[in-house]
Amino acid sequence: MSWKGQLSKNLQELRHNYKDLKSANPQFPILVREASGIEAKLVARYDKGVEKSVSVDGLSATEVGKKLQSLVKQA
Repeated sequence: MSWKGQLSKNLQELRHNYKDLKSANPQFPILVREASGIEAKLVARYDKGVEKSVSVDGLSATEVGKKLQSLVKQA
């Protein structure tokens, strides 16, 4: 699948799940940036400048949700 097709699929998943994500994590900022040739990843910034990232390249919506939950639990 081309990167544009994959991006479109991922953005559709985010669009459908955004309300639930924000409801479950109202204080957790969510930012989406589009870029070609870059690995898809989640980046979480915590207190005291701590930053963690996990790759979500090629994962399903369920798998991305699990990765996000693990980052939120570490907050």
